[in-house]
Amino acid sequence: MDEGDTGDTGDPYGADTAEGRIVVGVSGSLGSLAALHRAVAEARRTDAEVLAVLCWTPPGEEFGYRRTPCPLVSTAGRDAAVARLRQALDDAFAGRYAGARLRCQAVRGEAGHALIRCADRPGDLLVLGAGRDRGRLSRLLRPSVTAYCVRRATCPVLTVPRPALQRDLEALERGYGLRELVTGP
Repeated sequence: MDEGDTGDTGDPYGADTAEGRIVVGVSGSLGSLAALHRAVAEARRTDAEVLAVLCWTPPGEEFGYRRTPCPLVSTAGRDAAVARLRQALDDAFAGRYAGARLRCQAVRGEAGHALIRCADRPGDLLVLGAGRDRGRLSRLLRPSVTAYCVRRATCPVLTVPRPALQRDLEALERGYGLRELVTGP
């Protein structure tokens, strides 16, 4: 797993090849695991390589880190991101072969910017989970990575709807559906 710039990551395919990759954003959420499964299914269908990308920023975000840089903090952040990516892959595939060529990369940077940088080759496809329902204030404070990528990506973007389990869990968090869960349908 690599960190940082995604310019030359040792990919066996040159930048001038017509065969694209399938770049998928992974965070460990149910939505990102659904996107990872969809990316692998597309890769099997098209015989493309999957690049699973987990984006991370140092504690305090980039602005705070630039103000008081500490290599130990950066290393710890990268190591935590790599561990999260490994855990997400283990959760998605239970430690088994995914069924497609799969590379993984932990990339430092804001998720939207970093994913667009990774999916920059002709023929690439960017696959993202749709995320969770959020209120207006939440969207203002932290814009949707999926919406950002759909607006700015130079390659096609495939958004995968939230899994039914995620929708049910969100409804339980908001208090909806609790009666049905306790009493049954």
